[in-house]
Amino acid sequence: MMMFRSTAAAFAAVSLLSTPLFAQEAGAGEKASEATPAAAPAQPAPFKPWRPRRPASEGDYVVAKWGPRGLPSPGYAFFADKILPVTSAPIINGVVITRNGTIEAIGKASEITVPAGYEKIDCGDAVICPGFVETHCHIASPSFDLNDTVHPTNPEFRTLDLISMEHDQIMMARAGGVSTALYIPGSGSNMGGFGTLTKTWGNSPEEALVRFPGSLKIAQAGNPERGSGDLGSGMMGMSDGIRMTLMDGQRYWEQMLAFEAGKGPKPKFDPTLELISGLFRHEFPLSVHTQIYQVVLQTLQELRLELGLWTCVVHGTFDGYRLSEDLRMAGVPVSGGPRAYHYDRATGKFNGVLANYALGGKMGWREPVLGLGRDGVGVNTDSPVVAQEQLQLQAAMGVRLGWPHEWALRGLTINNAVFFGIEHRVGSLEVGKDADLGIWSGDPIDPRNYVEKMVVNGTICYQRDPSRPHW
Repeated sequence: MMMFRSTAAAFAAVSLLSTPLFAQEAGAGEKASEATPAAAPAQPAPFKPWRPRRPASEGDYVVAKWGPRGLPSPGYAFFADKILPVTSAPIINGVVITRNGTIEAIGKASEITVPAGYEKIDCGDAVICPGFVETHCHIASPSFDLNDTVHPTNPEFRTLDLISMEHDQIMMARAGGVSTALYIPGSGSNMGGFGTLTKTWGNSPEEALVRFPGSLKIAQAGNPERGSGDLGSGMMGMSDGIRMTLMDGQRYWEQMLAFEAGKGPKPKFDPTLELISGLFRHEFPLSVHTQIYQVVLQTLQELRLELGLWTCVVHGTFDGYRLSEDLRMAGVPVSGGPRAYHYDRATGKFNGVLANYALGGKMGWREPVLGLGRDGVGVNTDSPVVAQEQLQLQAAMGVRLGWPHEWALRGLTINNAVFFGIEHRVGSLEVGKDADLGIWSGDPIDPRNYVEKMVVNGTICYQRDPSRPHW
């Protein structure tokens, strides 16, 4: 049942949906309640983001630029009692072999031969998992000049030039298990500029680069209502300003496609519109700061259904989870945070935001709705709103409020990587992927545990001081 079919503001959007509900998947139903979504219907097949024009390989990208891979690093063999690859079953008494920034082998220690000359590191009873992927970060630069506002929409801004690897908060991110961060502008205006996907360690920002642009940051109402610019201080005006700016980029993209097909002149180069055109090529998504039901609905209707853009919700707090089924059908994922709960005044109950998005349920509707499932929900901190090293705690709060424990690790790793198109590099422990490893004292979702070692691009970039107390 599509809930916004009864919402007048979106009456035209239903016919634009291009992703039908998948066939029901046996055994995938979940139980929930009003506080943690209850009586959820059986879930269909795994969620997939909608991005049909996404290039097949890095070499096919026209606008976005990818950072280097295969950076020099020593040969290591990390042995541990438990390894959590995320996309495959846990490995007991396993080993991960890395060299030159990549994972060369992973499996049971008894079945893998360590190459000659590789350093063997015994992690004991530790747990090895992928480095966490943060999708809403404002701390990859010590300057924090991320809310500049010249116009209500500012696509000419970018974070690429601000990144620094050595300041206190990014160092703490490494200590908290975060290896990749999407460093985006703030929400002072409706369109804050282009963000950068970066590793949290590198000998230089160029070495740490994963992809630029990582996304275009949009704030769909909320924060920009503080009065930036001279146009659109309310929801209607702000939505129209966003639409006008993006449609300028759409026209530029269409002219470029015509030129590439030999059907028209090449448009005059415009660096701002060139980057926006990458959105329409589906080379990177929109990061949308959007929260309450009405504003999440506007994001869904305007950005995904009207303009056909690869769209990711990176707040989704308050009661936006009531649109879980609509987001699922449209292929729009949610990386929720930093607010983990919503107090429902109608019922007097606290709701787990991540659990509600994932599991679906009645949500106050007459009939239950589908959730985004295991693969459609991630988690973020909006650092420094929540300290970057507390990304683990954000996931733990989600679990405490009903998010399935096994799904939470995916929400810290592979889900966030998929949402932003970097899953071929990071988010799971697989041969050929970047050697980003968090070596934890125990279950990485349990906030009592901590990072013992952090490996980014095959280099051990953090080791816990053994003299520190364990509690």
